[in-house]
Amino acid sequence: MRGSEFPSDWVRRWSHLIAPGSTVLDVACGAGRHLRWLHGLGHAVVGVDRSAEAVAASAHLGEMVCADIENGPWPFAGRQFGAVVVTNYLWRPLFPTLVASLAPGGVLVYETFAHGNETVGRPARPEFLLQPGELLAACASLRTVAYEDGFLEEPARFVQRITAVRELGGTGEPPRHRLASRPS
Repeated sequence: MRGSEFPSDWVRRWSHLIAPGSTVLDVACGAGRHLRWLHGLGHAVVGVDRSAEAVAASAHLGEMVCADIENGPWPFAGRQFGAVVVTNYLWRPLFPTLVASLAPGGVLVYETFAHGNETVGRPARPEFLLQPGELLAACASLRTVAYEDGFLEEPARFVQRITAVRELGGTGEPPRHRLASRPS
């Protein structure tokens, strides 16, 4: 387990959109690199992973759930979060559940491997690679704030990533999220 990894640039870039003090769900959280980052920003964090070792490594940060979300029930049925973060993980049947797990004004930050990655490394199997526009389609009911689909050099990989926001319920008014990052 590589628990000392830095958080994804995409997650760091867009985490300022998450309302202060929100509860953030990290799906397939692994050793907790995003949990640590988000906890450090003052958010309550919830992580889910099928690895008991990964869950134990981050237990001190917040609520950790060991569950096989591909073969078992969704462990957060009926719950909504101020943000949902997913990186380097793809289970297509989960897309509607992730979108439904966002509270009004909640932010989805998703980044994973895309078609083309098979030419530079792993994962290479089509079931683990997003097709062009696939995240946009999965997030059609959300307001897209940012979207990218292409090649990154360090390390060499093809990715697709989106940051999208659930509209505020009942008011018809979109959330007012700043697009510029917070000053350092």
